[in-house]
Amino acid sequence: MAGLKNHVAPIKSVKVSCKQAFDADMHAANLTNWQQEYDQISRGGFHGSIVELPFNDLQVFKEVTSQALQQKCMVWPDSVWLGIPLNDQSDSRINGLSVRSDNIMCRPGGCEFDLTTPQDYELYGMVVKLPALMRMAEIHDVELKWSELNEYGRLVLPEKTLQEVRFLLNRLLGSGSAQGLSARISHDLVMMALLEVLKVERPAPAQTQSYHHRKQVVDLARAFIQENPDTPLTVTDLCQVTNVSRRSIQYAFESILDISPIQYLRMSRLNGVRRALMEAEAGQNIADLAAQWGFWHMSQFAKDYRLLFGERPSTALSHNLT
Repeated sequence: MAGLKNHVAPIKSVKVSCKQAFDADMHAANLTNWQQEYDQISRGGFHGSIVELPFNDLQVFKEVTSQALQQKCMVWPDSVWLGIPLNDQSDSRINGLSVRSDNIMCRPGGCEFDLTTPQDYELYGMVVKLPALMRMAEIHDVELKWSELNEYGRLVLPEKTLQEVRFLLNRLLGSGSAQGLSARISHDLVMMALLEVLKVERPAPAQTQSYHHRKQVVDLARAFIQENPDTPLTVTDLCQVTNVSRRSIQYAFESILDISPIQYLRMSRLNGVRRALMEAEAGQNIADLAAQWGFWHMSQFAKDYRLLFGERPSTALSHNLT
């Protein structure tokens, strides 16, 4: 997946770790073995944390993010990921589908997917290698519904099952809670929770054919934006590329990404500049990096950048070069 950050193979440890970050993309890189790119879309300073419990064939984590994000994600091949939002928070979206309180998210490894998450969002995640999952399912006589796991981004669970899984993950990832348990017991607890989830889940597919058309429109527009970072594109350009009206592309973006196309254009380019500033080499300056992302009026760029990230562009550049 071009452009996303690559990470190392799963580590062989059962020690709970906690990583903090004050930049969305640096936070994305803190999750072991994922390929991710995060764009911040709400205004203010960012803070994120990841509490992770990794095994040889299994990963459990809790992710907390302070700002709304557009995320491109992919986990390692030959695996399956389950994402379980915490209670009482605003809905997120996976591939444009709204994730409600009784939903969990599910995607196979090696498959890129999009997440849209609100401000002050908390999520439990479980990733398991398929051979280990299949072995446990066979031992416990659980039939896995592979078509549902691969095809649908959302699954519906009974409230009781969701409460039990959240309680278990909270205990395992809480301060010192897993340290008193052996690796084998912790691993078995998580695997049994996974099997319980997959035993009772029901798919929650998109309800209308129009969803697939709207998703296609957004995907085409985003690909065009990514291919032309230094061009100050307009909504008219996106309409021409996708062959739809302004009203249609507005509705497509708002329903799939919960953001207007003109907002997405500005946010994606500002995040692109921020990544460039964080990775800048000695001798590169703000004006040149901003121009590479289509910003030619430096005073307006500086104002927009400060409003979104809560700091000046020079701050990111100085942190990188110190």
